[in-house]
Amino acid sequence: MNAFTRPQMAARLAADIPEGWFVNLGIGIPTMVADHVPLDREVILHSENGILGMGPAPPKGEADPWLINAGKQPVTLRPGGSYFHHADSFSIIRGGHLDLCVLGAFEVAENGDIANWATSENDTAPAVGGAMDLAAGAKRLWVVMDHATKDGRPKLVEKCGYPLTAPGAVSRVYTNLGVFDVVKGLGFVVVEMAPGVTFEGLQAVTGAKLHTAS
Repeated sequence: MNAFTRPQMAARLAADIPEGWFVNLGIGIPTMVADHVPLDREVILHSENGILGMGPAPPKGEADPWLINAGKQPVTLRPGGSYFHHADSFSIIRGGHLDLCVLGAFEVAENGDIANWATSENDTAPAVGGAMDLAAGAKRLWVVMDHATKDGRPKLVEKCGYPLTAPGAVSRVYTNLGVFDVVKGLGFVVVEMAPGVTFEGLQAVTGAKLHTAS
């Protein structure tokens, strides 16, 4: 079956963000969303290390080494944007001022549980980071991730096998095979499938029951 590329996944998610939302982008695929928000749309991007009004990645050779996102990648600043202390950034997060947080994940359960923290072994992302604060503080949590692990294990599951970052927090998931709403009392509802993907084929590589939108 065909699959969305990571830039396509980021672009698909970016297209769903309403005008005027304040949006945190987590480490990994979520950072790519910044490259796909049109400059004429008022979507205010936040990075937990202390940026509000973050823009896309800079052109090659034009990076400002002092302006980076939470994943230590060079970014730009939109007109009117600002950067500030880490503590002030977490006041935004914990104060409930974010309309949306976009995170990656190892697993998402059909009840919206998310497991996404690492142990920091092998120079990976810094343990749980701010994900717990973001999942609890943002008004909505969307996840963007591959549909399965490299060895084919489903990442959409009935129940998370990894320690939870937050219970019942995820409302939508974007993968390389489709888009899914997490509906309370029902589970994963298929919103869209990648070109050439069938419902039966999608169900075969998913670890929880899928439902069609009615």
